[in-house]
Amino acid sequence: MKQFKLYILKLYLQLGLFFYFKRIVISGIENIPKNTPVLLLSNHQNALLDALLIATRINGFGYYLARAGVFKKARISKLLQSFQLIPVYRIRDGYSNLTNNKEVFEAASNLLNANKIVTIFPEGSHNLERRVRPLSKGFTRIIFNALDENPESDLLLIPIGVNFNKAKSCPDSAAVHFGKPISAKQYLKESKHEAIINLKKDVHHALTQLTTHISKEDYDETLAKLENLSVDFLDPESVNNCIANNFKTCKTKPEPRFNWLRHGLKYLLILNLLLPYAIWKLVAQPKIKEIEFTSTFRFAIAVTLVPIYLLLVAIILASLLSFKVALVYVIGSLVLALTAIKL
Repeated sequence: MKQFKLYILKLYLQLGLFFYFKRIVISGIENIPKNTPVLLLSNHQNALLDALLIATRINGFGYYLARAGVFKKARISKLLQSFQLIPVYRIRDGYSNLTNNKEVFEAASNLLNANKIVTIFPEGSHNLERRVRPLSKGFTRIIFNALDENPESDLLLIPIGVNFNKAKSCPDSAAVHFGKPISAKQYLKESKHEAIINLKKDVHHALTQLTTHISKEDYDETLAKLENLSVDFLDPESVNNCIANNFKTCKTKPEPRFNWLRHGLKYLLILNLLLPYAIWKLVAQPKIKEIEFTSTFRFAIAVTLVPIYLLLVAIILASLLSFKVALVYVIGSLVLALTAIKL
């Protein structure tokens, strides 16, 4: 029954992401092997959307280590755990809670030794900056715990670069690039201290190849140049080459067409979804304390309130006019949404 619920949820979220994003680019998904323990290691820019983009593309149902802060309310915690999310504690969650991570990391290691897929965001937090931040060592503890229990394990590490065109905007486009597997077993040849250092270095380097990586020192200046050049942030390889070559070999995106039509359709869509839009702008958005959660909350409203609103309007139309009118309204609303988002 649980697998069936997860399957239905996955299909629904896939549909929601299809409507939410103008474009989703996936590459390297074939790098994830079957019937082998796999630890997915992703950069973390856009809160829950990072995990959803990964979860809806991989085969089967993985387990996801998420910040403990979202598990505070009992009902939400129970819901998230039913979807195979596991809380990880940070210093901001209180020093006393950090000891809980020992059990969390052991549980993740046991899942890997049971040939499950586990996903973790080794930067330790999310941030909209287009760079890979220093990695925490928590993910290395999971890896070496698993190898301590099973030194012959074929555990593979898959780096993932999740990229967004304009992460705070809607519609937005996203790209998920799955990198080449890294064998965890090779690090057993080194001392534990050296292994941790090299493992973090290798994973960090792999992540910088799969997402746009702007150095912290001249971040604002470099980002401004890239935006002025209108580079394609969904293609991190070309963007990173652009930076490395001092902006002399930069691929630019084609100029968008039909801007007037796109803006007109967007306003029509807002008018058609006025109540959910008002709830988003007046109730939900003002309560967001971390800007990285903007797209996550917007997406949550899109996949919950919007379908309910359309259903209620359709029921009213069917009762006052006819079922045919209600059906035309629903189909027309879906076509309008797709055209406004995808154009």
